[in-house]
Amino acid sequence: QARLDESGGALVQVGGSLRLSCRASKMVFSFYDLNWYRQAPGKQRELVAHITSGGTTNYADSVKGRFSISRDNAVNTVYLQLNSLKPEDTAVYYCNANYQAWGNDYWGQGTQVTVSS
Repeated sequence: QARLDESGGALVQVGGSLRLSCRASKMVFSFYDLNWYRQAPGKQRELVAHITSGGTTNYADSVKGRFSISRDNAVNTVYLQLNSLKPEDTAVYYCNANYQAWGNDYWGQGTQVTVSS
């Protein structure tokens, strides 16, 4: 069974930085498009950043210029660099891997990011 394991969430002060990691197992990682979502208390889950199998990236307007998604296929890991953090970035961050050709869609368990003012 394919698996995604996130790490790197923490309590950080406003303006700080974090790097989230999501390591995949039991999948052909390089085939997959990868996403980071987040869900704040009482809000819907939202797409934060996306990277295709070819390396093309897209970001939500709220994080453009502050967050950066990257992938390392050699170690089956996708990263999300979070800079200039704001209180509104507080959420559980989820990693998602999607390969439409096979109808595969996998989620990690989430990692908590809390930004304190």
